Amino acid sequence: MSAKPFSSVWTRARKGGREQGLSRDQIVRAAVELLDAEGLDALSMRKLGARLGAGATSLYWHVANKDELIELVMDEVYSGVVVPEAAGWREAASVFAYAMRQAVFDHPWSASLIGVVPALGPNALTASDRLMGAFVRAGFEGIDVDYAMTAVVSYTLGATIPEVAFISSLKASGTSMTELQAAVDPIMTKLASDRPNLLERYQSYAQQDFDPLVARRLAFEFGLMALLDGLGTRLRGVSG
Repeated sequence: MSAKPFSSVWTRARKGGREQGLSRDQIVRAAVELLDAEGLDALSMRKLGARLGAGATSLYWHVANKDELIELVMDEVYSGVVVPEAAGWREAASVFAYAMRQAVFDHPWSASLIGVVPALGPNALTASDRLMGAFVRAGFEGIDVDYAMTAVVSYTLGATIPEVAFISSLKASGTSMTELQAAVDPIMTKLASDRPNLLERYQSYAQQDFDPLVARRLAFEFGLMALLDGLGTRLRGVSG
């Protein structure tokens, strides 16, 4: 059985004009609004058409199928990841990381699509190109450019996606962070009773009026700075 040929909305010619007053940009914006409001499972061409006051057939003038629509909305997510064109490598990496993190927080449904949907749209490619350019200008060479980019992207998504999934799950359950903490505290105290160092650390959070969401944000910043410091050390070693 032969493999299905690769196809993408970005590899076929875009139809001109408007169908029943609709443009592709309108369709994409409406799809993102629907996804933000109701999640990935709620997206269908029929439901999107109803939201736009048009039939599904009108949408197919601009978008061949749901897979193409998903590609388009994902590139719309990347539109928020704007890396300054002439930025130094640390600034470019920091801007990329924080903007990518915020984009996933703003559009939680995108978390399950990153790495699955090819990032071939203009917004995704521009962000990647500018991040790459910053590393090249700084003196990273050869495959190290790719490794540096991968390190930043992997850290950002690896730290962000589980956090977004946790917050989304908490929201769906109708449980507040305070309620969850109150339920977990006695369980943790019991399970960690034979691990005094771990238990002491956990109990110290309550004494500090610990906010898990703030802590995660600070942990992300700490990890990113450590990563960039490591890349800086490597760059100095190579150039020195």
